Amino acid sequence: MRSVEYVNSRNSLIDKGVFKLADSSFDIVSEVDHMEVDNAFNQADREIATRFDFKNTDSKIEKSGEKFLIEGQSEEKAKAVLEVFKDKLIKRQVSLKHLESTDPELSGKIYKISCTLKEGISTENAKKLAKIIRDEGPKSVKTQIQGETLRVTSKSRDDLQDTMALVKGQKLDFAVQFTNYR
Repeated sequence: MRSVEYVNSRNSLIDKGVFKLADSSFDIVSEVDHMEVDNAFNQADREIATRFDFKNTDSKIEKSGEKFLIEGQSEEKAKAVLEVFKDKLIKRQVSLKHLESTDPELSGKIYKISCTLKEGISTENAKKLAKIIRDEGPKSVKTQIQGETLRVTSKSRDDLQDTMALVKGQKLDFAVQFTNYR
């Protein structure tokens, strides 16, 4: 008997607006899975060491922190090493939008390509994304920039899923993932 009274009193409090249901939310981020990048690097390094067309060409890929250095005797060999690395990243489901590489530069007798990984959504890109969501997305959705993430909130989970579909359908120059869906 007592539990029925509690449920009825709680429901009437919700109806009166005393208890408010929490908004649902998710974060839009641009993060790299570093373990997968390491795996792709190791696979590319192994393939370069064993492939016949790279034998005796001094072609190699090196890693130092978040930077990769690709070397080859010719511009074509350096580009081929980069393509092997990109292929391994794709197979490990790491977006190539995270990889930023320079053009081959001659250094002595060797061509070098420097690559870095991009992470995070810049404030400028977050503002662009927020504008797209505001203009084209459901009206109940609100956005908030929090550092390198974009928080999207709404009372309706369906609106959040529509927003995810909208963001996935955009041609962005950075990779996005959705985290903290609650």
